[in-house]
Amino acid sequence: MLTPDTWRKSSFSGGGQGDACVEVAHLDTHISIRDSKAPARATLTFPAEVFTPFVEGLKEAYSERS
Repeated sequence: MLTPDTWRKSSFSGGGQGDACVEVAHLDTHISIRDSKAPARATLTFPAEVFTPFVEGLKEAYSERS
């Protein structure tokens, strides 16, 4: 079960209240992510072993846009 203390903010959350970021919950078998500005909305959940390739793909796509 995901509780408020399960979620942690990205280290890249920026200044201010740090609410313009992604939050991550790492559980035994999966990783969930959500928008910190809308925590009650849907989350994305991945099996733990595919989360790193997902993030690497995002980094690659972002670097190609820059």
